[in-house]
Amino acid sequence: MMAPAQQERLRGYLLGFVLALLLSLVPFACVHYQWLDRFPTMATIGICAVLQVLVHLRYFLHLRLSEAKERFWLLVFTLLLIGLMVGGSLWIMWDLTDRMMGH
Repeated sequence: MMAPAQQERLRGYLLGFVLALLLSLVPFACVHYQWLDRFPTMATIGICAVLQVLVHLRYFLHLRLSEAKERFWLLVFTLLLIGLMVGGSLWIMWDLTDRMMGH
């Protein structure tokens, strides 16, 4: 039998896994089944992506905003990297679209 602390840790990991799975399946289902128009689908993907990051930070990396200053700067750096990756990816996709469409 597991100790209460281990059970609580396992419960947190399982909850994080289920939330991450749902936040992955919702955008895939929206795109696959075309439930929404283009803009709402893109907004759903973006919102689920941000929530996915928060779930991973909370349940898997155990980061909370109420903790030490170092953790805050780690979160700021993480958000900066995510912004650079998302912004760079959008820039590349926009440029490829322009090149392929011949504008």
